[in-house]
Amino acid sequence: MGKTDLYSLYKGFLDCICLCFTSSDKAAGNNARDPENGHLIYKCGDVLEDRYEIVNTLGQGTFGKVVRCLDHSRGRNQIALKIIKNLEKYREAAKLEINVLEKISEKDPHNKHHCVRMLDWFDYYGHVCICFELLSLSTFDFLKANNFLPYPISQIRHMAHQICHAVSFLHDNKLTHTDLKPENILFVNSDYSLTYNTDKKCNERRIKDTTVRLVDFGSATFNHEHHSAIISTRHYRAPEVILELGWSHPCDVWSIGCILFEYYKGFTLFQTHDNKQHLAMMERIQGPVPQRMIQNSRKQKYFHCGRLDWNECSKAGRHVKAKCKPLRKYLLSHGREHHQLFDLLEKMLEYEPSKRICLPSALHHPFFLPLVHPERNQVWRNSCDMSR
Repeated sequence: MGKTDLYSLYKGFLDCICLCFTSSDKAAGNNARDPENGHLIYKCGDVLEDRYEIVNTLGQGTFGKVVRCLDHSRGRNQIALKIIKNLEKYREAAKLEINVLEKISEKDPHNKHHCVRMLDWFDYYGHVCICFELLSLSTFDFLKANNFLPYPISQIRHMAHQICHAVSFLHDNKLTHTDLKPENILFVNSDYSLTYNTDKKCNERRIKDTTVRLVDFGSATFNHEHHSAIISTRHYRAPEVILELGWSHPCDVWSIGCILFEYYKGFTLFQTHDNKQHLAMMERIQGPVPQRMIQNSRKQKYFHCGRLDWNECSKAGRHVKAKCKPLRKYLLSHGREHHQLFDLLEKMLEYEPSKRICLPSALHHPFFLPLVHPERNQVWRNSCDMSR
């Protein structure tokens, strides 16, 4: 073989190696993220960090996606992996969430306070990935799958107690969650039994275990941090937020009140997307907005002569009048535990943040007495599977 042939062969070999490296680099780049919207491109069976094997996608949001993984370093245990978009604003938000989750882990090493547990986190090609214990359906998704049939009051009591306990723990550690809603409260296990609902004349799912975890700390805010003007998903937003009066821990309590109502009735208390209509609904349900709040509000455009500028005869006004009524009118029963729940709701949905019930007091409300002293309430014990 001549020198020319040897050179050609050698050059071809080098070109082949270069092509392999180039193709590998392109593949890594494509697997790293979708350049259009920042999502990580992956397929089932992919292994991240030589450890987390992707099984399937659990859900997605504006932040990125959540996938089910097998953790090969923990005996192939299943975990949930939150994969954040490779975009700067989401990366920064993820780092703030990790800071909160690390604080929670530090203050609750034995996982007694009903907050989701972070197991690990890492950076993968610019995607912040957060590992969590694997949970089940959210309380909203279960409600939806159950045709929005309300939860039994005994189950509401147990879920409410855990939610109040979890959020009280956050408040004790100078944190406000700011985005409490049924979607952010997940069952540990969403197995259910089927029972026949004689009133609705249909089968109804009855959750077997009402143990829940509070999730999504991406918007959680420490007391000393900057407080954004607008927080919370619309339907669970407190009046002081709408009126831009400033907010703190009590805004979480308002959100819990809205959540418990939704569990009880199966629909959202404040179904609106407009601030003034939202305030009109509040007035229809809870009475007039206090004068002090109106006077101090930065949103004077919603008021006229010290009252909400709202025309009850307009189309929107007639809609609010038809859809909303005083809170106690929503009672499904006049049994004692129903009235106790609504007494708690009234205290949680108090306009004035300073007068709104705090969670340590809420946890001592008579509604929760059967959980603390079940022997005092034989009726409650018998109603666990049947009451509404």
